[in-house]
Amino acid sequence: MFVVKVPGINGLGKTKGCEKAGNAILEAMEDIYSNEAGIPIDVKLLDLEEIHLDNGNLKVSNELIYKNCLEMFETKLKTIFLGGDHSISYPITKSFLKYCRDSGRDPCLIVFDAHADCMKPADIKFPTHEEWLRALIESGFSTEGIFLVGARNLDSSETEFLKRHNIKIMSMNQLLENLEDSCDILMEFSKGRQLYLSIDIDIIDPAFAPGTGYKEPGGLTSRQFLYLIQRLNKVKSLKALDIVEINPILDIGGLTVKLGAKILAEII
Repeated sequence: MFVVKVPGINGLGKTKGCEKAGNAILEAMEDIYSNEAGIPIDVKLLDLEEIHLDNGNLKVSNELIYKNCLEMFETKLKTIFLGGDHSISYPITKSFLKYCRDSGRDPCLIVFDAHADCMKPADIKFPTHEEWLRALIESGFSTEGIFLVGARNLDSSETEFLKRHNIKIMSMNQLLENLEDSCDILMEFSKGRQLYLSIDIDIIDPAFAPGTGYKEPGGLTSRQFLYLIQRLNKVKSLKALDIVEINPILDIGGLTVKLGAKILAEII
């Protein structure tokens, strides 16, 4: 398992602190001795890397992320990216799309997020964490391969954009009506495709994950989300995933960081 720290932030000044999440999650992993499948966890044995970024230079940072991630997709079986805020998903998924096109594979993207992240970008080259998914679509990622799960606070312009592009959406109520069936739907969606999962920690209710900048009530419990990720981790075509928007500065009792570590442990 290849784990990469990507401490990028481009969140309109609202996500400062997320760049510390990677180190905090790996430190919390030291208290996890095994995952729920009984696999021993030893942080020292992980294949770790960091993309060293200057968050004051978005051009260079985005180029570094894109270039390094493209090489990882070409050489690594499965990669986990630890953000950073959600803006890092734009250059990563652009490189994922490039990798899939070059290798003749069909890409798909499942996004777990309380928000749609489809605000109109002020700069499509360097979209913020509020805009990255729209920018990705406008730069060529087919909407046929995108599934947005758990969004529960959308701007009217985002709602219009999602409808216009016929993007698949699973609401919180749909997700929770039957969690097992919902997971089956997501797994079927990824069948025959290279799968990328993007996990914004605010998919989880702030009662369980308070350490994030945009807290939205009405999210999943940590247990419910762990069930989802355990199931999706069985998808053979799962190529990569990111865990973003964890902010240790805003955390309470390390609860969110520990949950990030738990999610990471279950994927290994």
